[in-house]
Amino acid sequence: MIEDTPKVTSNIQTKALNLLIDAKYPDIFARINRDYLYWDKVKYLAPKDIDPVVLWHAVKIQRLLNEVRIKCGHYTFHYTITSQMQNLLHEFDMNFGGNLGTNSIIPIKNHTDYLVSSIMEEAIASSQMEGASTTRRVAKDMLRRKLKPKNKGQQMILNNYNTIQYIIDHQADDFNISRILEIHRSITNKTLDDPADEGRIRTDDNVMVVNAITGEIAHTPPPFSQIELLLKEVCAFANRDVEEPFVHPIIKAIIIHFLLSFIHPFVDGNGRTARSLFYWYLLKKGYWLTEYLSISRIIYKNKSSYEKAFLYVEHDEYDLSYFNHYNLKTMRAAYDDLKAYLQRKIKEQEGEYTFAPHYNINERQSRLIWIMNERPQTLLTVNEVTLRFGITPKTARADLKRLVELGLLTPLPINLRTTGYKRAELFDERLKELLRF
Repeated sequence: MIEDTPKVTSNIQTKALNLLIDAKYPDIFARINRDYLYWDKVKYLAPKDIDPVVLWHAVKIQRLLNEVRIKCGHYTFHYTITSQMQNLLHEFDMNFGGNLGTNSIIPIKNHTDYLVSSIMEEAIASSQMEGASTTRRVAKDMLRRKLKPKNKGQQMILNNYNTIQYIIDHQADDFNISRILEIHRSITNKTLDDPADEGRIRTDDNVMVVNAITGEIAHTPPPFSQIELLLKEVCAFANRDVEEPFVHPIIKAIIIHFLLSFIHPFVDGNGRTARSLFYWYLLKKGYWLTEYLSISRIIYKNKSSYEKAFLYVEHDEYDLSYFNHYNLKTMRAAYDDLKAYLQRKIKEQEGEYTFAPHYNINERQSRLIWIMNERPQTLLTVNEVTLRFGITPKTARADLKRLVELGLLTPLPINLRTTGYKRAELFDERLKELLRF
């Protein structure tokens, strides 16, 4: 649990003001605000001649000087934008939105392939954070082949996948309670103890966020009687394009994420719904690269930091900066992951084969041949090829049939309705013949 901040007294406040204007300590303040540290870490950075409590209140004064206030119901939140946050926001503005440079980041012919893979990664990680137990390989196989989920964990992943696609289709819509309920219904389909709770605001106050290890209450949400009003204000905040002071769209998306989690309007599925609204708002505001980022995968690697960011806000007078800072760092990590992934895929594509024109082998078929050569145990299906390339089942079936005709694939019945395609016994010999021109 989080240590409470020390209380201020008039004597400490005077000392804090003097410390703030002292020319000897700017580096300490810069270090503290670079990572937007909470009291539990600030107290260890105080010089020997400075009382940690005085340093903490000097930090608080500095932060309050540039704060922006956000009201939601009778709750008042606030945040500060530090230099590091401004730098990250500028980087994201340059790389996540607009049209310039789009094709230099993701080659246009591979947009669909990368998008499907990213949506799968986000759906899997977001579900695993909420307890879904399955491997990424099994989950991806289920999604690509459109298999029926075998358990609750797989159902959660399928729900997340379908919800992300729903958000992409409705990204231009305004926020409203009906749409939020529809997202919750989609994301919790067949996973709640009571199916009636899917897409329904909770009807009592028997919901609280509990520390899984200690059993202590970490957050008590607002009463259910306030939920509808609070959600209306969240929607109004999201739909308001002109406001004073200006709230950067990425910061607003992060705040929407926090507010939905804070309100906790549902019996279950609040975290997944909140992260979905975050994606929705960024896509709505033109940050197209968000579709390709698996932010939940970064969060899942260190879930405790994600949870602490929520707790720091509540323990420090609703200062949203902790949650803003955490999410901006997470977006940066997700962006770095995406760039590494793209570089890896581009290197792979350098190994794609070039065949003589008279073979009539298109780019998709060439890519499938390369995959079967690099991963001999792969079993292709029409559904998988359809998802991988964003084509119709008819086109996918034609591609696979062509590779069978070329002697590269062999059909393998999986069940009465589905046929798989494996490497032909003479795959290597036939590939050498095709490349000899």
